[in-house]
Amino acid sequence: MRKLANVINSLYRVAIYIRLSREDLKKAGSNTESESIINQRSLLYRYIEENGYNLVDEYVDDGYSGTNFDRPEFQRMLKDIENGKINMVITKDMSRLGRDYIGTGEYMEKYFPTHNVRYIAVTDDIDTAVDTSNNDIAPFKALFNDLYAKDISKKIVSSLRTKQKDGKWVGGCTPFGYIQSPENKNQLIVCEEEAWIVKEIFKLALSGMGTYKIKEYLIQNNIPTPSMIRGSRGNTSQESLKGIWSPKTVKGILTNELYTGDLIQNRRSRINYKIKKTKYNPREEWIIVENTHEAIIDKPTFNSIQKMLAKTSNRNIQKEKRTLDGLLFCYECKHKLSICAPRKSDNRTYIVCNYYRMNSKRNVCTSHSFNYDYLESGVFNIIKEMCKKCLDLEKTSNKIATKCQHDNNEQLTKDKIIKLQNDIERITINLDKMYIDKLDGKIDDEMYTRISTNLKQELFVKNNNLEELFEIESNFKDDKFTSEECKKIINDFLNNDKMTREMALKLINKIEIHKDKKIDIYFNFKELNFLKTNS
Repeated sequence: MRKLANVINSLYRVAIYIRLSREDLKKAGSNTESESIINQRSLLYRYIEENGYNLVDEYVDDGYSGTNFDRPEFQRMLKDIENGKINMVITKDMSRLGRDYIGTGEYMEKYFPTHNVRYIAVTDDIDTAVDTSNNDIAPFKALFNDLYAKDISKKIVSSLRTKQKDGKWVGGCTPFGYIQSPENKNQLIVCEEEAWIVKEIFKLALSGMGTYKIKEYLIQNNIPTPSMIRGSRGNTSQESLKGIWSPKTVKGILTNELYTGDLIQNRRSRINYKIKKTKYNPREEWIIVENTHEAIIDKPTFNSIQKMLAKTSNRNIQKEKRTLDGLLFCYECKHKLSICAPRKSDNRTYIVCNYYRMNSKRNVCTSHSFNYDYLESGVFNIIKEMCKKCLDLEKTSNKIATKCQHDNNEQLTKDKIIKLQNDIERITINLDKMYIDKLDGKIDDEMYTRISTNLKQELFVKNNNLEELFEIESNFKDDKFTSEECKKIINDFLNNDKMTREMALKLINKIEIHKDKKIDIYFNFKELNFLKTNS
């Protein structure tokens, strides 16, 4: 009988998936291998050998959180599943697959069955090919794994906030001019190799130089950028990565209050424990501790320069804006195109690539010089022609109406999302309470199974509905105008002999100019973009 089972098992094309997060590693400690990659691999290989499975490949994500599924090896495994290479996935336990209970449930209950993949979590005794009570409580295990990740995240954030309030540095990349102390990684010390550059930038600013002139001075004197000294980093500008100073990099240094000796942290924070994306916090939420490290710039000098920068930024506030001002971009380098003052020789206005203008001797782009008045007239004619088509073609008009009228009540959608989120939270809390009642003997297994099955089904439906509403909400964010507003803007445009700046801002998202003077117009709503693409 065992031989027959081994023969059947050998027909499976098995993938073992191994994951270890940084938190798991810290929890395990240097002398423990309970959650290590080596231990997981050893357990899974032994399990495969005992059951006579055919191992095809192993997938290892080392140092990746289980709260999302955007992991390189996990994604590679999914591709192999879809290509028919894999029809069985084995992990040590469910938490190795993931700690997001919704995502884990999606893969176990929808993705794997859809692709005829059998899933086994060895130590949790879960096997989707066998109907057991362990499979029934798998969603609860996934929920507890999720709660564990949430709890760990809260503890880590709390620990970081405590350190920040105690004046300890807890960031990753230290500010230019400082390094972490070899004796204490939470203490900043001055890095003389970098600090002299910071001092020079502040000295130049104090003498009255603006950020552009400072940038030119730094380049002309071959002063290295932060990325040239430290190596390429993701938070530096493209100019800095190429070894070219930019006004943005200079301004970032001049406005960094940390150089005065005060530690400023919590400027940004993650949206939640499942999403890596960060948001900027208002200043009142910053954690500021004074005199925590040696100052590179004294506070009076820093404050004086902030006042000078504020005056400089407002210098051109009264400058008259042209119709397409702020909407023009270089196709090749993606920087903004400036509209220059009229030339004295012929009183003509031209546009030029900002990046080229600031680095004309370095061959980083081309001028993209274009007669502005000719450009504005050409853009007006192109848009006028497209607006006429939009109103003349019945099919296009119907498409606009169909696309915009599917569910254009944005507030109603938001209200539905809030209600669904509250319902999901209520059901989740009830499931947790029921499980505890079952463990305490307040309800029997039959009642628990009957009620929890209904609740899980309701939760599944509501989660699907929530995803659909999120999709609808994202469409609202993509479309700035409803059908009636589109038609009103188009009619207003066609009834005018010239394009006003207000019309341009309503209609146009951006205009890209190629070096061969080809023009690409991107509109603020999908209908005209659709018409442009398909005309």
